[in-house]
Amino acid sequence: MSKIKMGTHEAILVILTMLIPLTVISTPKIYINELKSSALLNILYVTIISVCISFLIYKLFKSFPEKDILDISDFLGGKIFRNIIGSIFIFYFIVSSSIFIRDFSESLNVIYYPYTDVKYIALSFIFTLGVINSYGFSSSIVKTTVLIAPALFLSLILLFAGNIENFSFYRIFPILGDGIYNTFFLGLTNIGSFAGIIYLYLLPPLLKEPQKFKRVALLSTIISGILILICISSLLLMFSIFITVDEIMPLFTIGRYIEFGTFFQRFESIFLLIWTVSFCCYLVIACKFSSYIFTKMFNLKDSSPVFIIFTFLLYAITLLPPNFAVTDFYESYIHRYFTIGVIILGIIILSLSNLKKKVSKI
Repeated sequence: MSKIKMGTHEAILVILTMLIPLTVISTPKIYINELKSSALLNILYVTIISVCISFLIYKLFKSFPEKDILDISDFLGGKIFRNIIGSIFIFYFIVSSSIFIRDFSESLNVIYYPYTDVKYIALSFIFTLGVINSYGFSSSIVKTTVLIAPALFLSLILLFAGNIENFSFYRIFPILGDGIYNTFFLGLTNIGSFAGIIYLYLLPPLLKEPQKFKRVALLSTIISGILILICISSLLLMFSIFITVDEIMPLFTIGRYIEFGTFFQRFESIFLLIWTVSFCCYLVIACKFSSYIFTKMFNLKDSSPVFIIFTFLLYAITLLPPNFAVTDFYESYIHRYFTIGVIILGIIILSLSNLKKKVSKI
């Protein structure tokens, strides 16, 4: 993967793709269940903070051009420290991806395959990863993501635009929902929905134009906020009672209400197809980033065997949760705190490394 170089637009779309699983599966539901009508105000607030975080990451990386968090960790604490940090990132990518596979499989099981065991649905995603690995991971995967991502964004926009006539804009009131404290303080945990920020720590060496890292960081975060805002608005303005129900893949339900005349109906099946392909792109990239980190930690020449091992590990972890409640708990609570923790860890490493570099020059 270290040989792959991404253009600015490709990098932005890759980061946005890493946001998709949680956004499609449960992010809007989590926002609304916790914040009620203030969910829209909260996402605007959280987006601004996330943009500031991305800008801070960019500024801290300026002292280490074309280096990623592993290189900087090596500079700060040596190879052992680098390997510890690399292991944390791998653990984050693998565990999160496994839980998302289980949740997405559960959703497909309820929607289309009620008589199929979830483990076989999950196995189809693992099989996809295996096939892609057999052909090798090249820039074609990035190009595929670039082709799929616009269709994905269009589906979310169409989801909103196609249901405007069904919206009740009175549901955004009261603007502050359950109060200022919930909206602006407890709601800070929703920074964890901007998981794409974590991939910024590994991106600089993969850019064709490293000098445009700032554009990648800021635009990807801003667009992420806009997409989440669209999804939350679609759900909040559509149903008042819906927000208290643990509905599986709520955005799919909204898609059933879209109609453009007599001959253009039932768009939810097309949406689900697009989301499934995008989810496959997410899995490939997440697994490959994990392989990239592991390969770099131990100076391996070929990452293909590592990719295979991580693929089997993904499936093994996918089978661990006994039911949907466990995966839902992870997505609703653990994942966002885990994401915030990794983001803060990266900022601390970058800050200390910048300080060490300045002290060494004195």
